[in-house]
Amino acid sequence: MKSDVQVMRHPLVDCHLTALRDETTSGAGFRQAVKMLSTLLAYEATANLKTTIRPVKTPITTCDGHDLNRRVGLVPILRAGVAMVEPMLDLIPTSEVWHLGMYRDEATATPVHYYSKLPPNKPVEVAFVLDPMLATGGSALMAIDAIREWGVTEIKMLSIIASPEGIERLQNERPEVQVHTCVIDQSLNEDHFIVPGLGDAGDRIFNTTG
Repeated sequence: MKSDVQVMRHPLVDCHLTALRDETTSGAGFRQAVKMLSTLLAYEATANLKTTIRPVKTPITTCDGHDLNRRVGLVPILRAGVAMVEPMLDLIPTSEVWHLGMYRDEATATPVHYYSKLPPNKPVEVAFVLDPMLATGGSALMAIDAIREWGVTEIKMLSIIASPEGIERLQNERPEVQVHTCVIDQSLNEDHFIVPGLGDAGDRIFNTTG
């Protein structure tokens, strides 16, 4: 069974993606585009969250309202994933944020797991893995496995840009994970960067490209 991959189709997505790709976009502009695209991704990815009904008294009368009835966890992959947290917290203020730290070994292009803030018990009911780039899929798989070991059964992957190779790897190895992305690019190059991509998301977010 292949995992469910949702690719957003919207003119606003195309415009914000253009700002991300443009090498002349400032750090502030890049962060703003990440925020906008993360909000749009979050809107789509949370469409099936379950709610409970509770009565609400308006200034006019009473009606049925809705509250989320599941514990939601946001799991950004450090460091670039941090930029996707705020827009999701804006939409779901009760979300719990748990960090996973990983970096890519440039010699082998494999992820190195160096930090985990996942607690030893009380897993959330649904977890959203946040990383602007889904390239080889190595970091995503490592994060997903850590979250599964924590005890979470419903996991969604949110990436602004994905490669076909990364998508295929998640589909083959973790078909139960739903993937949400704004675009699937052409390929990975020999250095395992997404083409055409946007460069290094972390460097551009945190002004460390120099």
